[in-house]
Amino acid sequence: MSSNMIKISKKDTMRGEDGYKTFSVRVKDETVAALDELVAKTNRSRNELVNLLLEHSLKNVQVTD
Repeated sequence: MSSNMIKISKKDTMRGEDGYKTFSVRVKDETVAALDELVAKTNRSRNELVNLLLEHSLKNVQVTD
């Protein structure tokens, strides 16, 4: 497994989160399908997974010229 891989454990129950901003994003069908596979494997909501993936990516992005 690559060192920059995200490890997401399976969650026992699904529930909503509070304290977040809502915005819309257009996403490719393939990306939604891959996300839905993670939803099924982890028992987490799309929203929760998107937040986990965004947080990881924002901490690990490098901007170049």
